[in-house]
Amino acid sequence: MKNIIITGGAGFIGSHVVREFVTKYPNYKVINLDALTYAGNLENLKDIESLPNYEFVKADITDAAHIFEVFQKYQPDGVIHLAAESHVDRSITDPTAFVMTNVIGTVNLLNAAKEIWKDNYEGKRFHHVSTDEVFGALGDTGLFTEDTKYDPHSPYSASKASSDHFVRAYHDTYGLPMVLTNCSNNYGPNHFPEKLIPLCIHNILNKKPLPIYGDGKYTRDWLFVIDHAKAIDNVFHNGKNGDSYNVGGFNEWQNIDLVKELCKQMDAKLGNTAGTSEQLITFVKDRPGHDLRYAIDATKINEELGYEPSVTFEQGLSITIDWYLNNQEWLNNVTSGDYQGYYEKQYS
Repeated sequence: MKNIIITGGAGFIGSHVVREFVTKYPNYKVINLDALTYAGNLENLKDIESLPNYEFVKADITDAAHIFEVFQKYQPDGVIHLAAESHVDRSITDPTAFVMTNVIGTVNLLNAAKEIWKDNYEGKRFHHVSTDEVFGALGDTGLFTEDTKYDPHSPYSASKASSDHFVRAYHDTYGLPMVLTNCSNNYGPNHFPEKLIPLCIHNILNKKPLPIYGDGKYTRDWLFVIDHAKAIDNVFHNGKNGDSYNVGGFNEWQNIDLVKELCKQMDAKLGNTAGTSEQLITFVKDRPGHDLRYAIDATKINEELGYEPSVTFEQGLSITIDWYLNNQEWLNNVTSGDYQGYYEKQYS
């Protein structure tokens, strides 16, 4: 049996990756390592927590000694590193927290892997999951490729760019076997409601304003989180050692058009008069360093590994809205903070 450590496995993307590996690979022991900060929610994994090949470990990747103890205990064959501070607005308020988690935390994991594997790298792999924001911003045309020069503009993207460089440096310097993925904006079930789509769903349900930065013309490529989990599975198992892969959804949307589509679908599902939810749209002051457009060229992962998204954005958005409408207790627990009691109840 292989032991696989997945960091940040109680978070939005991480919980879907954990579920993908636990259910698809019964011969893997999946260790979900998470500090359970505000965005970590073990309720995301209630459906698999009793399976024999799943185990949760509460640990903070900034604690080097504890991380090394965990690696010594479980002797992982693979690491999928998703743990990160990821909210741009928070990085502007407290950049040091992002340096600690995204940079120092990543180096702690790399050091632990290097020491445990002791240059015996056969069958080992460190998969670092990053973001397209490390590439900076695009104009009206063009796409980010794996060869695009790094040009981060926010403390968040700067911290992720630094972590990417450390992962590559450990490969080049120590021979550490690694793959790296840079993904576009994720959406889907279990998303923490500070993010645009779940925030708007929550606010529509509560008839609150839908805040849109600036003129709403900021453009992002949107990736359904379940498709992202499948891409990570694919790259972890089939990617070329030392290589990086861009993972995108081929779904470019301006924020204002996205929110209008969400409003249209919400009104239809809630039985509202058409246009009811759009009246909640409120334009707010732009944030500093806001990049105009991100768009991923996912040709490489498509041609080399056969990856492509399984849903259009409209389909994925409909699935996402249905999940939130059918899981309003989860949403209420998250917005009230009650979800944080789940760990104490379940694991104390």
